[in-house]
Amino acid sequence: MDAEKNETLHHEGNHFASTSPPHEPNMSVGSYLATRFSTLKPPMDKVSNPIRLLRLLNFQQWMFFLVAFCAWTWDAFDFFTVSLTVGPLAKTFGKTNTDITWGITLVLMLRSVGSIIFGLAADKWGRKWPFIINNVLFIILELGTGFTQTYNQFLAVRALFGIAMGGLYGNAAATALEDCPEEARGLMSGILQQGYAFGYLLATVFARAFVNTVGHEWRPFFWFGAGPPVLIILFRLCLPETQAFQERQRLREATPNSAKIFIQEGKVALRRHWLLLIYLVLLMAGFNFMSHGSQDLYPTMLTNQYNFSADAVTVTQVVANLGAIAGGTTIGYCSSIFGRRFSIIFISVIGGALLYPYTFVSNERIMAAAFFEQFCVQGAWGVIPIHLMELSPGSFRTFVVGTSYQLGNLVSSASSTIESTIGERFPLPSKGSTKRYQYGLVICIFMGCVYAYVILLTFLGPEMRGRDLSARADMDLKEATGKAGTDQGKDKLNDDDDGKDKFNNGKEIV
Repeated sequence: MDAEKNETLHHEGNHFASTSPPHEPNMSVGSYLATRFSTLKPPMDKVSNPIRLLRLLNFQQWMFFLVAFCAWTWDAFDFFTVSLTVGPLAKTFGKTNTDITWGITLVLMLRSVGSIIFGLAADKWGRKWPFIINNVLFIILELGTGFTQTYNQFLAVRALFGIAMGGLYGNAAATALEDCPEEARGLMSGILQQGYAFGYLLATVFARAFVNTVGHEWRPFFWFGAGPPVLIILFRLCLPETQAFQERQRLREATPNSAKIFIQEGKVALRRHWLLLIYLVLLMAGFNFMSHGSQDLYPTMLTNQYNFSADAVTVTQVVANLGAIAGGTTIGYCSSIFGRRFSIIFISVIGGALLYPYTFVSNERIMAAAFFEQFCVQGAWGVIPIHLMELSPGSFRTFVVGTSYQLGNLVSSASSTIESTIGERFPLPSKGSTKRYQYGLVICIFMGCVYAYVILLTFLGPEMRGRDLSARADMDLKEATGKAGTDQGKDKLNDDDDGKDKFNNGKEIV
C-alpha cells in the first residue's frame, strides 16, 4: 500500500484526511514530504449544523466540557489579574512597572513545570483529582497574592501560581474532548480554546469593579479571583473520571505487571513519537508567538503611536476579544469540514493579509481591523486543542498537550520584549516628555514572519483528524501491555461500534 493510502481513514462511510506521524519507520522522508500536498486537499466532509452538533453531546459529556471550560476561563482570569493591576501593584510595593511584570514573566517561565507535574499525574492516576488539586492551589495562591506585603513575597507567590496554571490546560483539554463525539470535536475545540479570551474579558470587567473602588486598593480583585474555583471544585467532585481514561485504566489493571505499565507506556511513546513531540513544541512556539506578538504590545501601540485614550484602548481590546471568540468557534467548526491543517493555513494567510490595517490605521476604524485580525489569530488557535489531542500519544495525552503548549509559551514569552526593543530603532517625534516609536511597523513585520513560520510548520506537519481516542485503538498501550499482534509485528484492531476502523502497525489504513 503506498504512502498516500497509508494516510487515509474511512470511518462510518466518511472520509477523514489523516496523516501519519513523520517518524514512521517504514516511510522515508521523501515519501512523507511527497504527501504534504495531497493530504492538504480539503476533504469537504458533510458536517451537521452547529446546533445539531451541540445536541450530539450527552449530559455527561456536556458536564465534562462545561467544567473544563469554566476552569480554563478562570485560569485565564487569574493570569490577567496581574496584567490589569501593574500600576497599582507598583505603587504598593514601591517598584517600577517593569519590576511588576516579572510577576508575569515568572508565571510564563514556570508553567512548563506545572504541565509536566500535573500532566503526568493526570495520565497516571486520572483527570479528576489533579484537576481538583490544581484548583485548590488557585484558591490558595490568589488569596495569598492579595495578602502579600512585600515585593519578594509577591514574586514568590506568582512563581508558585505559574506552576499551578501550567497544570490545567492539558487536563482541561482531555476532560472536555476525549469523550466528545468525533463529529463535534472541531466545534467544541474552538469553543474550549476561547475560554482564554472570555477569561480576559471577565478580568477586564471585574478589574473595573474591584480595583480602587471598594477599599484595600487592588487586593479585593485577587480575593474575588479565589472564589469561583470553589464552585469549579464542587462541580468536578460531582463527576466521575472520563470514560476514555476508565477504559485505559481497566486495560492497565488487566495486565499482570500493571504497576509497571505506565513506565513501559512512556518508553514506547518516546521511542515511537519522539520526533512528533519535538514538532508539537515547535508548532506551539509559533502559535504562542502569534498570539503574544499580536496582543501584548498592541495597547502600547495604540496609546504611544496613535494617542488613543484609555477608554478607546479598552473598547478596542474588547472588540478584538469578541473577534477572537467568534474566530475560534468558527474555524474550529470548519476544521471538521476542511481539515485541521488546511484550516490553520487558510486563516493564517487571511490574518497575514490583514496585518496592514491592524497596525497602520490610526483612528477608531482600527477596531474593525482588530476584530478580524484576532478572528484569524484565535481562529487558528481554535483548531489547536483537538489537533493536539489527536496527535498526542494516548497514554500521555494530558502531559503532551499541556507541556507542548507551555513550552511553546516559554519560548514565546519574550515576544513583547523583542518587539519593544526593535521598536526603539524606529522613533517618532516625542509628545512632551514621552518618547514615541513606530510599534505598528514592528508588529506588522514580526507577525508576518510568525505567520510564515506557522504556515510552513503546519504544512510540513501531520494530521490525524478523526482519530479514535479510545484506549482500544491505542497501539502504544497494546505494545506496552504485550497485547500487540504477533503476525510479523502487525496488529489489526476492529472497532466494536462500526467494525470498519482498522489499524496496521499503529497507522490508519483503508
